[in-house]
Amino acid sequence: MEEPVCLIENTTSGELQVNQEALDILSSIRQPVVVVSIVGMYRTGKSYLMNRLAGKRSGFSLGSTIQSETKGIWMWCVPHPCKNDHTLVLLDTEGLGNVEKGDPKNDTWIFALAVLLSSTLVYNSMGTINSQALMNLYYVTELTDHIKVKSGSEGQDETSSKYALFFPSFVWVVRDFTLDLVSNGKKITSDEYLENSMKLKTGYSKHTAASNDASECIQTFFPKRKCFVMYRPVSQNDLRILDQLYDTDLDPGFIQQATEFCKYIFDNSEKKMISEGTPVTGKVLGRLAGTYVDAIQSGTIPCLENAVLAVSQVENAAAVEQSYALYRRLLEERVVLSAETGAVKEEELSAVHNVCLEEALRHFKAQSFNDKEDKFQKDLKERIMKEYDGKCSENAALSFCSTLLQRLWDSLDHASYMRSGGYPSYRIQVDYIIQKYRATPGKGSKADQVLDAFMKAKERKKLERRWRDTEQKEEAERDRQAMFKRLEEEQERAHKEREKEMIEHMEREWKAAQEEQKKALEELWARFQAEREARERGISPFLVGIPPWYMRARE
Repeated sequence: MEEPVCLIENTTSGELQVNQEALDILSSIRQPVVVVSIVGMYRTGKSYLMNRLAGKRSGFSLGSTIQSETKGIWMWCVPHPCKNDHTLVLLDTEGLGNVEKGDPKNDTWIFALAVLLSSTLVYNSMGTINSQALMNLYYVTELTDHIKVKSGSEGQDETSSKYALFFPSFVWVVRDFTLDLVSNGKKITSDEYLENSMKLKTGYSKHTAASNDASECIQTFFPKRKCFVMYRPVSQNDLRILDQLYDTDLDPGFIQQATEFCKYIFDNSEKKMISEGTPVTGKVLGRLAGTYVDAIQSGTIPCLENAVLAVSQVENAAAVEQSYALYRRLLEERVVLSAETGAVKEEELSAVHNVCLEEALRHFKAQSFNDKEDKFQKDLKERIMKEYDGKCSENAALSFCSTLLQRLWDSLDHASYMRSGGYPSYRIQVDYIIQKYRATPGKGSKADQVLDAFMKAKERKKLERRWRDTEQKEEAERDRQAMFKRLEEEQERAHKEREKEMIEHMEREWKAAQEEQKKALEELWARFQAEREARERGISPFLVGIPPWYMRARE
């Protein structure tokens, strides 16, 4: 959430009303919530403290006048800074004691709702813890008049200790504290300061009695208590712009105290729980808020037991429906039915059922809330088993029908129609087995569905055979065409090879003729040269070419 929203609206007519937008936000939170609410007199800086818990300078409206700024109960959901998978829900309440409101009963209900919804209740006051401060907490003395632990307890005493089991931890923050934490000359802690301040006073005045009543109730209802004292963060003039200031602008002592407060809240605030240690999610918190407000508006006293019972009824009934629907969907998706019979083997159906059942139960446990004695889980199992038994019966009927059909089909005289002109015989036999099938009792409500699926499967197989025959013929034709193509390619290749060899032979012959012609020309040229040289030397051309040894012998 980027900013707070109103959870419980305090209308102008004084009625309380739950805001649907806030409920939608809470419904989306399926993890445990740590709920910290703050209460206190109006205009005492509660909203600023909650903004610091949210890690923001602004968010919850502060205001700078004497009028109360927060109306009703406002909510801010942020991720828990220390606990994974937890959401921190901050509840800022309308200031108590606003004279303009004029209805103290409304303040009491705001205080009671803060107690009912939170796991840590922060009470914010100013100055010191004295008798007046305790008297301002008179709302705590009226909690037993506005909250019941058990149903049907009118006229019965509910001990205050019972409330302590369900109430949140208590943190008292004293703002603008100026005193030294010293008692009897010794330094004390802020926790010791709180306990000392709550010691019962002696006396019989109404003032003393009221103060003592508040002290006793705090000690009884909130056995886990903590106290923080804080200095004034800035000067009086700067208080009006407090949400605009950075920590460097604030008193260092206040920063240290506020940091210690936030750390304590983050580290020690437990997740919201109900009876028997059941954690509360955001979704459940929203339902509880609605239940409490409905009780207040109807004029009855909010009862913890009744609220938890009402929420658990709604949540668990929804969880049963969701888990049952999940089982049916998973079973439908994962059971692989025979295309011909529409049935499945019994052992396969059982195995798928067991897996789907486990997933449905896991989903239920994740979504359920305070299912005492596993009442709703047992209801879920019964519904699932009834669904499974019906599925088994249906599957058995489908198997019976498919087996019957197959036996009748096997009795066909296939030789009588597997010939030219045999189709009429085929139709007569098929019509006969259909009549015989329909006349057989005990087939169940889906007999026609099985018959239709069976015949379609047979027709499909017949078409597949035709397709395969056609494919085979086409394949044979493709093979024949491929063979012709290969022969043509081989003939073409042989023709080209012969052509190539012929051309190469002619080229060789031509080259040889060229060589012979060249050689003859060279010889003719050589003879011509020799004759010319002989003439030049005066030798008879006829003697040209006569070997020298022959000429020497003539001489």
